[in-house]
Amino acid sequence: MSSNEAKRTERRLYRTMRETCERHDLLASGDRVLVAISGGKDSYTLLHLLPQHVRAAGLAVELIAVHLDQRQPGYDGTSLVHWLDARGVAYEILSEDTYTVVKDTLPEGATYCSLCSRLRRGILYTAAARLGCNKVALGHHRDDGLETFLLNLIYSGKLQAMPARFTTDDGRFEVIRPLIDCAEADIARFAAEAGFPILPCNLCGSQEGLRRERVSELLRTLEAEQPDVRAVMAHALSNVRPTHLLDPRVREAWLASPHGQRDEAHEPRAQHFDALPVRVGRHLPIVE
Repeated sequence: MSSNEAKRTERRLYRTMRETCERHDLLASGDRVLVAISGGKDSYTLLHLLPQHVRAAGLAVELIAVHLDQRQPGYDGTSLVHWLDARGVAYEILSEDTYTVVKDTLPEGATYCSLCSRLRRGILYTAAARLGCNKVALGHHRDDGLETFLLNLIYSGKLQAMPARFTTDDGRFEVIRPLIDCAEADIARFAAEAGFPILPCNLCGSQEGLRRERVSELLRTLEAEQPDVRAVMAHALSNVRPTHLLDPRVREAWLASPHGQRDEAHEPRAQHFDALPVRVGRHLPIVE
């Protein structure tokens, strides 16, 4: 990738992230945000772009990068620490042996991702409380959201993806996803050009045949037939027709809202085609 292409990719990512932040009100002056840094391309990109938006928007927002050493075999976070030091960001490196917990808890062949994620998220929430943060920023991107939607649809029987923001069950924090509208391919290209010191995952990243891999392959197959399928699907997640779903709770809540009431107030069509019968099986009464 040329330097010009890299700059265009960075601008595209920044513009998309900024629009997401503004549309969903992800940041406001006075926020103290824990930015979760896994050492992967997504979290590096998030921490690279987010300060730019904070400065450009003139927001009084404090960002604190937090990385968790899960004590995986062969782990070496030195390159990440050097990168954080060079950028001059406030950060903490935590250490907790969740690797052994996951390996000892789950049977051989089980999927590690879910338990590993829950343990990591709990540790980050505890750190956020200790640091006085009111928000936690995660690096999930558009493709994570699409894959999660398909996983829930196919394997769990529910329509659920990844929201740009949500409040934790205990009400303590808001979790935000500034990159949720950004394409993973753009993030991968930018991260490679930027030379981020990627830390490999020796737990979930070492497993093959996962359900997420299968839905990712499904997306690639569809993409071969329709190149913009990911963008179309992402648009669909923000273009919902609640009255055309089968959950009565969704329909009732929508119709009770001002938006739903306006949608129901359809204008009658000016003209309909009159299809006259060409055959009648039995006599029917004529209704004037």
